[in-house]
Amino acid sequence: QVQLVESGGGLVQTGGSLRLSCAASARTFSSYVMGWFRQAPGKEREFVAAIAWNGGGTYYADSVKGRFFISRDNAKTTVYLLMTSLKSEDTAVYYCAATYSEGAYYAPQNYHYWGQGTQVTVSS
Repeated sequence: QVQLVESGGGLVQTGGSLRLSCAASARTFSSYVMGWFRQAPGKEREFVAAIAWNGGGTYYADSVKGRFFISRDNAKTTVYLLMTSLKSEDTAVYYCAATYSEGAYYAPQNYHYWGQGTQVTVSS
């Protein structure tokens, strides 16, 4: 069982930045592909970013490419999401997720473990 705990959410103005963190309990953290998803009110959960087990591959949704940056520190069993140039449409609950499967990193159903989420609100 893997426990994931997100932190770093909050209220930020348009154009600002936030860094989310996700601390994992797994000893085998480096074996997992890690992803970030978000869900806005009334919308489905959507893929934001993912990172390969060794950090060698990163993947982004088109809507955040060039503004958001995912990274991981396997020694600290933590994955990060740096969000810059934030827009009002980035407002959502952000979830960290882990999967030991390869492929379809953008599909929520491919992930085995989820955090409780952290709220990000971007105000104009």
